[in-house]
Amino acid sequence: MTIDKTKVAIEPKSFAAYEDAVAAAGCQVSSLDESVGALIWTDYANPQALADALEANPQLEFVQLPFAGVDAFKAILQKSVRFASAKGSYREPVAEHALMLAMALGRILPERVRASTWGRKFAASLYDAKVTIVGGGGITEELIKLLTPFRSEITVVRNRPIGLAGAKVVTLDQIDTALELAEFVILACALTDSTENLFDARRLAKMQPNAYLVNISRGAVVNTEDLVAALANNVIAGAALDVTNPEPLPDNHPLFGLQNCIITPHTADTNAQVIRLFSIRIKENLAAYQGKGEWVGLVDKALGY
Repeated sequence: MTIDKTKVAIEPKSFAAYEDAVAAAGCQVSSLDESVGALIWTDYANPQALADALEANPQLEFVQLPFAGVDAFKAILQKSVRFASAKGSYREPVAEHALMLAMALGRILPERVRASTWGRKFAASLYDAKVTIVGGGGITEELIKLLTPFRSEITVVRNRPIGLAGAKVVTLDQIDTALELAEFVILACALTDSTENLFDARRLAKMQPNAYLVNISRGAVVNTEDLVAALANNVIAGAALDVTNPEPLPDNHPLFGLQNCIITPHTADTNAQVIRLFSIRIKENLAAYQGKGEWVGLVDKALGY
């Protein structure tokens, strides 16, 4: 059977906004059969189900994945299918969340919200501060804009030495030097073989004792046990985590008891935000699939994101 490029399957769960985006791209939602070449996949937590769908439907030409990170799907990314992620889609709310966490750490809000006495006077400002951001994607681009009014001295650590306006760019092999100078370190990188456990005890020790760590990327970029020890022993001043490893973090985990740690439950982008912004990506890439526009967020299979 010939593939009909106007037919699109949405699996395993759809929303009215996604169906509206399909229609806006000049396509129609269809059940997944041998005439369908495009699949919108909406379940990050079940990569095996996607692997099964690809195995059962070798005619598929394009799969749109739901989040910026594609680490859950790395076992199938080498298949001869065009994959796109949602990288860049959620850049604004996630960058906003990272900024909020950094400011909260600098004003020792984890300590103050637990306080039962007047306490000490303290503040670490983002104004003229040295900020190192690990990762060079859309979230980082947005975060650089948000930090501009603070006159922050920004260094971005990324895989390739591609410049970013408003920041100094260094490559991953120079990360230790970038950490030694930073007052705030913000993780906004993809989870890959080279970034898993990137922040272990040795690398945390490269940070200044008055420096703060913010993670809005993936929990496994940080070694959790090593972070607990670093916070408990004042190796670094504090940490704010929107992602953890494991996730969700079990009740009564040691991180919850630390006065210099903020944990938000992976809420940098909410379901309502994701549905609205992912709908835009669906429309853009279905237009590209039909030859009517440019692809956005294609997965680089060599880099793994």
